[in-house]
Order: sequence, then C-alpha cells, then structure tokens
Amino acid sequence: MTESYKSGFVNIFGAPNAGKSTLLNLLLGERLVIISPKVQTTRHRILGILSEQNYQIVFSDTPGIIEPKYKLHQKMMMQVKSALEDADVAILMHDITQPIEEFDLIASTLKLKVPALLLLNKIDTLKDKSTKNDIVNQFKERYPTWEVLAISARKKTNTDKILPMVLKALPEGMPFYPDDSISDRSERFFVAEMIREQIFALYSEEIPYHTAVLIQSFEEKTSLNVIKADIIVSRETQKMILLGKGGSMIKQLGINSRKAMEDFLQKKVHLELFVKVRPKWRDNENYLREYGYN
Repeated sequence: MTESYKSGFVNIFGAPNAGKSTLLNLLLGERLVIISPKVQTTRHRILGILSEQNYQIVFSDTPGIIEPKYKLHQKMMMQVKSALEDADVAILMHDITQPIEEFDLIASTLKLKVPALLLLNKIDTLKDKSTKNDIVNQFKERYPTWEVLAISARKKTNTDKILPMVLKALPEGMPFYPDDSISDRSERFFVAEMIREQIFALYSEEIPYHTAVLIQSFEEKTSLNVIKADIIVSRETQKMILLGKGGSMIKQLGINSRKAMEDFLQKKVHLELFVKVRPKWRDNENYLREYGYN
C-alpha cells in the first residue's frame, strides 16, 4: 500500500429521480442498485465499494429527499440522515431542467459541512448550449465553495471527470472493506430489490409504492438457487392487480425477476412468488422492521 492511500465515504444526495442510482452504477461499473423512471425507487441506503491500488471509495446511494407521509418515508429519510453523518465528501445531484429553488430547498435541509460536488444531471435533455452554461453559472454563483459539473449520467457525458474531482477531496486513510467487496448488502437483499425493480417496470400508478418484498428462503443447491419471496401489498384490490387475469401478471413478474437474478448470481434460479395483504404496512413499525426498514 502506498503512503498516499486515500479512503472515505462519498454519499450521494438529491431529489427523487435526479439520477443518483444511475450514477452509482456508472461509477462502480456494476449494475448494483435498481433504477426506474418512476420517483422514489430507492428506499434503502446502499453502499457500493470501489477499490483500486491507491484508494477505496465507499459510495452510498440514498433515497430521494421528500417530505415524509408515512413511517416508511420517515425510515427512508433516516437513511439520508445517517449518510450525512458519516460523509467525507458529498455528491449532490440535481436535474438541470428543474428550478434552482427546488435544489436550494434540499441544500438548506442537508446543511453540509464537508467538501461537495454538485452534478447538474440530464444535460442531454437541453437543446441550447448557452442555456446550459447560464444555468451552470447560476449554480456556481449560488454555491461558490462547491465544485459544479454539468453531466448526463445516462449518456455518460462528462462523467469521466467525477472520479478525479472526488479523489481530490478524499482524505488519506486505510481501507474500510476487503479489496474484493462490492457492497455491504447480502445477495438476499439484492434479489428482493430485483423483484421490486420489475414491479416498478411492469405495474403502473400506486402499485409499486404500496409494495414490499420479503425473501422467505434462499436455498443454494449445486445446480441452482431456490428462492421463495413474499410480495406485500396494502389492499386486496392491489393483490388482484399484481396477480393479473388468470395469474398472467405475476407469471410475467416471475419470468422477468428470475432473468435478472440469474444474470446477477450467474446461476440458474427457481423462483416462487406469493402475494400477501398487510393493511397499512407502510405505517406499521413491526411490519417495517420485518421487511428490513430498520
């Protein structure tokens, strides 16, 4: 290990759907966290670990900052709070097409005391280059002590500049995790998230937001993994929508989820899904604890 080894926690904050999860996957070079065009996809703080010869960066994706309406939302915002407390460097993401006032509200909520990199994302959606420059300059004037960079996480525009900027601000220190670690989460966690991602992709309106996934068993056999999962919903009508006519929707959900799991685990998967109704689970402390929202 060289003398100038750097390590630290680099935590990503922003509004729902600003592109935080897409960015984390890009920086890690792995599809670690689930993504969706729908808002509030991320519910947990997920660490992604990037280890190289002279540094280890522990990135973390956090839920989008919202005004809590349920205990579930409160738990999500507690994840943001814990990420604020251990951050060595903060990455803030803002959709460049959204008003600066929306970002000001988030920035004032965070009260950052660490070096910050503000990424103005989705520049690929702006047609006029001068508009982009005007917006960037506006943010630079408003936040003069921060690094400001316009990017497109989806198109990978300017994203090669992020890592050098982060490393510049990262403190010297020893690694926190073994070199071969990619996350602090288990395989059970990631397969549950893959089912949730497919629910976001397949179902519309409120269904994804009323849904939790609980892995009941994860059995590793020689030739395949046998996984049984409960999908929790709030109402009987939501259960009927999840199942679909003649079970068609749940069957498709199973197919899509199994494919994602097999890509991730690099092994055949036998998946069984069960839908259970738990009224008002998003406001029930015991249910939230059971479903991993501690």
